[in-house]
Amino acid sequence: MTATRSAWQISRYGRPDVLTPVTLPLAEPGPSEVMIRIHASAVTRADGMMRKGEPLFARPFLGLRRPRNGLSGTGLSGEVIAIGDKVSRFAPGDMVFGEAGMRFGANASHICLDEGGVLMPKPDSLPHEDAAVPCDGVLTSWHYLCNLGQVRSGDRVLILGGAGSLGSAAVQIAANMGAEVTATSSARNADRVASLGATCVIDYNGEEALQRGAGYNLIFDTVGVASFSAAKPALAEAGHYLCPVLTLGRLPAILLSRLVGRKRALFAAAGLEKPQRLRIMLSEILAQIDQERLAPVMDRVYPLADLIEAHAYVETGRKRGNVVVV
Repeated sequence: MTATRSAWQISRYGRPDVLTPVTLPLAEPGPSEVMIRIHASAVTRADGMMRKGEPLFARPFLGLRRPRNGLSGTGLSGEVIAIGDKVSRFAPGDMVFGEAGMRFGANASHICLDEGGVLMPKPDSLPHEDAAVPCDGVLTSWHYLCNLGQVRSGDRVLILGGAGSLGSAAVQIAANMGAEVTATSSARNADRVASLGATCVIDYNGEEALQRGAGYNLIFDTVGVASFSAAKPALAEAGHYLCPVLTLGRLPAILLSRLVGRKRALFAAAGLEKPQRLRIMLSEILAQIDQERLAPVMDRVYPLADLIEAHAYVETGRKRGNVVVV
């Protein structure tokens, strides 16, 4: 009998209900691949955007009329159960975490990934649910704050969207770097965001965060709710506006800010970094987690069979931290 695996297919771009459970053949790992039995996988805002084919200018890479790969999910954690004959980094029985990248297919029972990709040994202290999510919000926020924004001790940092996957990680990272952190959230999430290290939490439903003259050295717009022109008055001289949500409207500001004035709009996708570089960043993140200075914030855990419901919840925009399926 042919071995099989369960997965979730995206046959066309659209709402969460375009997701369809499928049973696929379980292929043997290639020479440099490891087969992973997945214990937990992430459900992220980025996964939802890929499911919808947004932004439109990304479709030449994702697939013009439907996702080229056709499977859902990127971040995962699980157990290596088989390896190719050239694999040297992992052995059967190893617990690992990482991401499938443009291969997708992490919302599944099994997956084969190249050992040279973004794949790391899972610390024993990190549950699979927590280990499934660092490659999204934590890694992206680390990349933007440490590499792109180069936050320093004493900087004044504003995090727009402090309660989500990226925001909850960003508040912790910036505070650990010695920054004075202000973050926006709804009133119901204010106490949680403050507990992560924000010295000031602004209710985005009742107060304007981008006040002229606020003098922020860095504004990290985790969900793309602002624009560079709206953020500029709140930036200090030579301050930076960072946003991982690239749109056609944001692109001219990124280019023009290099030519005019000292305030900058910056973008650099973490996913375009080489896997070796991403593994180094993940090692730095794991060191912070081990020192209990950083922790993935979890919101909801769903069964894999409820992936549609998990996507629908993420799409409400009200999630607090991370969502996973197990």
